Amino acid sequence: MRAIILFALGLGVAGTVAARAADVDETGKAIHVLDRLAYGPAPGDIERVRKIGARAYIDAQLHPERMALPENLRAELAALDTLRLDPVELFKEYGPPQARRGEKPDPQAIKAARERARVISQQAAQARLLRAIESPRQLEEVMVDFWFNHFNVFAAKGLDHLWTGAYEEQAIRPYALGRFRDLLGATAHHPAMLFYLDNWQNTAPQSRGARGKLQGLNENYARELMELHTLVVDGGYTQNDVIALARIFTGWGLGGPRRRGSKGGFYFDAKRHDNDDKIFLGQTIRASGAAEGERALDLLARHPATARHIGFKLAQYFVADNPPPALVERLARRFTETDGDIRAVLASLFESAEFWDPRYQGNKFKTPYHYAVSSVRAAGAKVNNIRPLAGWLLQQGMPLYGCLTPNGYKDTEEAWLNPDAMTRRINLATALASGRLPLAQSADFNVARADTAMAAVTPADAPPLDWKAVAHTLGGRFSPQTRAAIDAAPERLRAALILGSPEFMRR
Repeated sequence: MRAIILFALGLGVAGTVAARAADVDETGKAIHVLDRLAYGPAPGDIERVRKIGARAYIDAQLHPERMALPENLRAELAALDTLRLDPVELFKEYGPPQARRGEKPDPQAIKAARERARVISQQAAQARLLRAIESPRQLEEVMVDFWFNHFNVFAAKGLDHLWTGAYEEQAIRPYALGRFRDLLGATAHHPAMLFYLDNWQNTAPQSRGARGKLQGLNENYARELMELHTLVVDGGYTQNDVIALARIFTGWGLGGPRRRGSKGGFYFDAKRHDNDDKIFLGQTIRASGAAEGERALDLLARHPATARHIGFKLAQYFVADNPPPALVERLARRFTETDGDIRAVLASLFESAEFWDPRYQGNKFKTPYHYAVSSVRAAGAKVNNIRPLAGWLLQQGMPLYGCLTPNGYKDTEEAWLNPDAMTRRINLATALASGRLPLAQSADFNVARADTAMAAVTPADAPPLDWKAVAHTLGGRFSPQTRAAIDAAPERLRAALILGSPEFMRR
């Protein structure tokens, strides 16, 4: 074990670009697209991509609706019943108990309801990981993760423990390869976002509906909508624009089935809305109720600063931590030309010279999430129990739906490369390679906790991985130093060395 850690730290996961910077052959192209559009190769993937060609693979991934999900995955997802519930149904079924008028809520009943509701986030995590590992629609899964991170909500904030799974399922997933404006609107209306960034409290101070917690402007959502979701901090807006946008979104809040006009938990409360005209980004927004918010979203979605921001983030994810400025500008133009068509922007990115440039291949350090998913895919492991993976992600500081701040998790080497993180990656690689990671076991979600799952390894959960099979799955893409280290190691350690190698730490 110590030898594996020293091997990975000694080679430092640096300098692997040079080892792969030769002219890209067909195998190299297959590896590249599987590393970037997917969560790395699973057994047989490189051969399949070589057979149809990398360009055909890209086209197929850009149109996931043409690919059927495997029957076993469909059955696994169908068993996760909370995925089918909207926010109102989730609140009715799993929300806090309602006390009678004049009585205080029973603390024990509240605690019991919260415990019962854990199944929602557990099933959301199960669905996310199963899809990422097993779905042939790999780009779709990559983009669901990308956009959830972009429009992050924190599941442990109040009522969002009920709604975060539905947020991903209903506000992110359907639009992951669609139009940015539709994605922006879906997140703006969803109760998870309304609650997370406090817009449900946003009220015109002197309005008829101002009362209790709903007595004044709350700028949180307006600020993050511009700073993170669209324009970014240097995108040309001012504090006056933040205030104007907060006024525009007054009354955008939460409502159940008894609220006439509510939909999926969203409710526009006209009594709490600021009914004066507003000046936003130099444009006059006439008083028109909820339509003001739609007008503001239109302006933000079509703003040149938004196009540059989205172009930069896509180029950073798919090409390099510091993406070439010329590529960012071309993606921004394509975003503008297509009115924010995400699929079209991605197609341009994947056709670009920068995407195929050997200098940028194998240079992206994997996030903990990408490393965990790619390890299981490379191993060809069957997953019934996601708790070991969820627990490991928690240890790594990247729990699913657990990013506290609205800016989401970083996607850069600087954020994730450090000795402690490397040691934990080697621990995962060793447990997986030796067959001691209990992925195949059934998990009792109501009893076990994810944060203790990494300790729950058994001597014989699965047979040890065949290191030759793992090496073949990954295309044998190792530097001479790595090959020498693998060849010199005992056979029982070779699969762990492969999964802990500098080459596998990157994509």
